[in-house]
Amino acid sequence: MKIPLLDSDVLRSFVAIAECGTFTSAAKAVHRTPSALSMQIKQLEKNLGKTLFIREPRQVTLTAEGEVLLDYGRRLLRLNEEAVQHFIAPTLEGKVGIGTSDDIGTRILPEVLAEFARSYPAVQVDVVVGSSKQNLARLDAGELDMTLVTVADEAGISRGEIVHQEPLVWAGREGASAFQRSPLPLAMAHEGCAWRRMTLRALDRAGIAYRIAYTCEHCSGQEAAMLADLAIAPFPKSLVKPPLREITGEALPSIGSYQLALVRRGSDPLNDALASHVKEALQSLR
Repeated sequence: MKIPLLDSDVLRSFVAIAECGTFTSAAKAVHRTPSALSMQIKQLEKNLGKTLFIREPRQVTLTAEGEVLLDYGRRLLRLNEEAVQHFIAPTLEGKVGIGTSDDIGTRILPEVLAEFARSYPAVQVDVVVGSSKQNLARLDAGELDMTLVTVADEAGISRGEIVHQEPLVWAGREGASAFQRSPLPLAMAHEGCAWRRMTLRALDRAGIAYRIAYTCEHCSGQEAAMLADLAIAPFPKSLVKPPLREITGEALPSIGSYQLALVRRGSDPLNDALASHVKEALQSLR
């Protein structure tokens, strides 16, 4: 039996529908008609023998099989782009500096930079991990070409382009009891952190007593406090992995979503190439 190949155009349509949530919005994104997308997906489902979307009146959601294909699809499209860029993209060389927060700098950016290095081996990328305030100052001083900054949902964006949005959730160690103590012990970054502002505002509004039990700028330090059951902490939902768990149903208030903005000092082919890699990687987290 001949195994059907996955067509890049069909995968692009599939990913667009998954990310947009409707055929109409996805059609605009890929410059096709909704009926053309519907035909593509029907043929894709037929070829794979699986239902990929649950179709509802106003939106579509992925089935379990669709979630699996979404991960493969994003990786295949990135690999396809990387292969094409290797042969047709203009040769870039030089140096570019990027600033980032700890959570992105230690968990997401290394893989992004590895892909970027394969596409542009003559480019040197310098990374500075620090707070949003520190890296904005470095950007304005000409020490960085771009930086990712954290934006609290209630503050809105004043500079740059929003490239990622994700809910903050309460996290603690599996089987631990820190969330049951009063005042509530928290592991937080220092003053000025958007996560900290959002969390304390939510607790104040809910009238819940708390204390800052552990202060550290790095996610690894906050993680250590949670693993020792010294405190709980606000964490991006995608970063909560065993032995940590999301704490739900314990009368804790919703914290809200935070955003990441990419702020750039200027635009040139080198900076544009790195910015494109960063944005694509962050979009794949949605």
